[in-house]
Amino acid sequence: MDAQAQESFREFVAGRSSALLKTAVLLTGGDRHAAEDLLQNALVKAAGRWQRIDQPEAYVRRILYRQQVGRWRLKWPRREVTVAELPEAPTAPDASGAAELRLVLRTALSRLTARQRTVLVLRYFEDLPEADVARLLGCSVGTVRSTTHRSLARLRTLAPELAVFGRDSGAERRPSRDFSPVEVRS
Repeated sequence: MDAQAQESFREFVAGRSSALLKTAVLLTGGDRHAAEDLLQNALVKAAGRWQRIDQPEAYVRRILYRQQVGRWRLKWPRREVTVAELPEAPTAPDASGAAELRLVLRTALSRLTARQRTVLVLRYFEDLPEADVARLLGCSVGTVRSTTHRSLARLRTLAPELAVFGRDSGAERRPSRDFSPVEVRS
């Protein structure tokens, strides 16, 4: 890679890595360390082809999605996380509704399967149409639809309080059965 391409890559990483990391965190179910690894691997792959990439962000995002799909296909998923000390229990609820919403949503997303979480991230966080999600994940549009439906149903079961957040934030009042992640995005 020549000096101009290196500088271009550095600028891209400096400017877009935080947005890409947010996507990676969502794809990994809130595991920041796994998300950093996922993003780092994607950037390494992109660096090798940097001079031939027309749309760098789209290229890196596609690598993120495909690497995450590859992780679900592992025979033995690596999900164990060890820590030195157990986290302290919160003493008082957070006054900030948005922060509480993020925590509830992150916990609920982490309890979904990797496939369910990825479909929801692509559909609602990345705002991709079903056909694009199907193409990225290498499945049919019907599979995306059914996975989205099952994932939202599971999310409603895991965190029924998410529907309350959507109503409290000034959104129009809807029954909880109409909840979708789009309603709670900030």
